Amino acid sequence: MIKVLLADDHSIVREGLRKVLEDDNEIRVIAEAPDGETAFDKAMSQHPDVAVIDISMPGMDGLEVVTRMAAYCPEIPVLILTMHEEEQYVIRAIESGAMGYVTKQSAPEQLVAAVKKINAGGRYLTEKASEALALRLIRGNKDKSLTESLSMRELQVLRMLATGSTNREIATAYNISVKTVDTYRSRLLKKLNLRNNSDLSRYAIQNKLVEF
Repeated sequence: MIKVLLADDHSIVREGLRKVLEDDNEIRVIAEAPDGETAFDKAMSQHPDVAVIDISMPGMDGLEVVTRMAAYCPEIPVLILTMHEEEQYVIRAIESGAMGYVTKQSAPEQLVAAVKKINAGGRYLTEKASEALALRLIRGNKDKSLTESLSMRELQVLRMLATGSTNREIATAYNISVKTVDTYRSRLLKKLNLRNNSDLSRYAIQNKLVEF
């Protein structure tokens, strides 16, 4: 039996995912989490065989959960299940330590196959995710887009600012100081040649870095 942790901020989505997974007799969902902090805590306390983590969650996002799990409980493989098909998320998720990447547009059987494969020690990527990684390999660090030039933390701060989080909320989510958040904000404005938080929000929406 493969024990799974499910993390997604929408309860109706978790309910659907649980049904898809438990329709397979080899998989059982032993824990659910509505946010990143809870997901990390449950991974540490309940030791699932596989963690299925969404990227977009309140507070600590899925990429941060992957990073922390890689550091504190590397024996638990993480499958990212997300709305984002964008190349930058695939690459950042794999670089953070995720063993698989599946979008919510994928067929249910792909989710089941992905859980089984990474539980067996393999990796699972959708066709689009594989193409994105191959393109990055071919291009190397040349011709990076503005978004790709951002560090992981800059991207995380940008996403939270775009969804209306305060500097204090961002600081709490990533365990950094408010002053550090403001430094990241200043870097973002300079790198992206923008003027204020409204411009940052517009940039994030136009580049599909957030969903509402």
